[in-house]
Amino acid sequence: MNKPIRYLAIACLVMFLALVANVNYVQFVQADDLNETSGNRRVIDEEYSRDRGPILVAGDPVAESVKSDDKYTYQRTYPDGGLYAHLTGYFSYVYGQGAVERSQNRVLSGSDNRLFVNRVVDLLSNKQPKGGSVELTIDPLAQKTAAEGLAALGKGTKGSVAAINPQTGEILAMVSQPSYNPNRLASHDFAKVAKAWESLTTDADQPMLNRATQQILPPGSTFKLVTAAAALENGVVDDVDDEIKAGRTLSFPGIEYTLPNENGGNCGGNKITFERALNVSCNVAFGALAGKVGQEKLAEQAAKFGFGADPLDGVPLSPSRFTAEGTDLEAPQLAQTGIGQFEVATTPLQMAMVAGGVANDGDVMKPYLIKSVRSPSLNVLDQAKPERFGQAMSSTNAGKLKQMMISTVQRGTATSARIGGVDVGAKTGTAQSTADRPPYAWFVAFAPADDPQVAVAVVVESSSTARDEIAGGRLAGPIARSVMEAVLGR
Repeated sequence: MNKPIRYLAIACLVMFLALVANVNYVQFVQADDLNETSGNRRVIDEEYSRDRGPILVAGDPVAESVKSDDKYTYQRTYPDGGLYAHLTGYFSYVYGQGAVERSQNRVLSGSDNRLFVNRVVDLLSNKQPKGGSVELTIDPLAQKTAAEGLAALGKGTKGSVAAINPQTGEILAMVSQPSYNPNRLASHDFAKVAKAWESLTTDADQPMLNRATQQILPPGSTFKLVTAAAALENGVVDDVDDEIKAGRTLSFPGIEYTLPNENGGNCGGNKITFERALNVSCNVAFGALAGKVGQEKLAEQAAKFGFGADPLDGVPLSPSRFTAEGTDLEAPQLAQTGIGQFEVATTPLQMAMVAGGVANDGDVMKPYLIKSVRSPSLNVLDQAKPERFGQAMSSTNAGKLKQMMISTVQRGTATSARIGGVDVGAKTGTAQSTADRPPYAWFVAFAPADDPQVAVAVVVESSSTARDEIAGGRLAGPIARSVMEAVLGR
């Protein structure tokens, strides 16, 4: 063989090997990424025509596929409309998926590697692949109760509710108001879908935003639980009966600003017990405690409860914030931070974790929404197990703070959380925002105290309530109580 032919043969062999390598790379390495590429119409058409698996709550579908009379064979439907919208998300030919529909898409569509045997059987029997099912941890009565509680506040209400099992981390209820109807985005009339998308995404009230996990707001006095925990853990206060600074205002040497109490009161005197300070939600007391604890230790305590972390899988989440990164707080700013103002911003899910951590002897459990994942033949592919996020407090100090929260319900600002025959612990919060908008009404609670089954956080951003009547105990407290009652079967 002469030299030119030899070179040509080698070149052809190299190109052949390169082609084989590329084919294998595309089929085995890039396959998943290519299948999930936005705009891949072949994949979209194929998945859209499958019997997509259901999303279940207590065994009942809150998202399912039913037979249709068009070329797509199946129509995705949401039987409860907006009740579970921020959890299920949407399944749209035009706009893809959201929330659990997105995070569990491979199982629901039947393309998950764990369903390989099912796909082979379907292929041999000339059937379209069928999706697996996903069951959520939600308590349907608690979910409905939370939604009804927010709706009862009147037209234009914005707010959210998050409830968890403090001992496991299971999310028992998660509601965001206003909501939206995902059926509008799942329609096979794509012109109507486009109009619905435009309407939803340009709405100033942001109905597609999951306010329970995505929107961080100043928590006001509910954050005093974090400050109280830091004071106990760092030895600033030893017991609930210890006397601490109170009075009408907290001043700062060399600075004109003073921190007042709500409505100008003195909390019961210049010196009051630690327990009373929480009972009456004394700004001066907790502002002073924050100064004694210090920024570093207070930030560490917040992080132990979950601030700055993203512990939840399945739906989008914005980490809660203690303060902007790199901020060196001055004394007045640290005092404001200690009462849940200045740059502190958090989600209801985070504050439910705080209340749950106190109730659960100081242990914070990682929240989870996906209870189980099953194949089309109902074989369990994945079963959630409770996972500890971390220890926020010693059990001894958690017991002291728990006692203080119980007494806040019995004789403090959180009396709206009382449930007959049940020891409930709670904390109210009314967080100031800007001068041109009403305060945020917060409420966090847990029950029963001796065997906590539910911890809940409620925030009402706005409602038809008159500005001077907005308070956490008045607006958010009754909703928290009704959700706890639903979970406890009261």
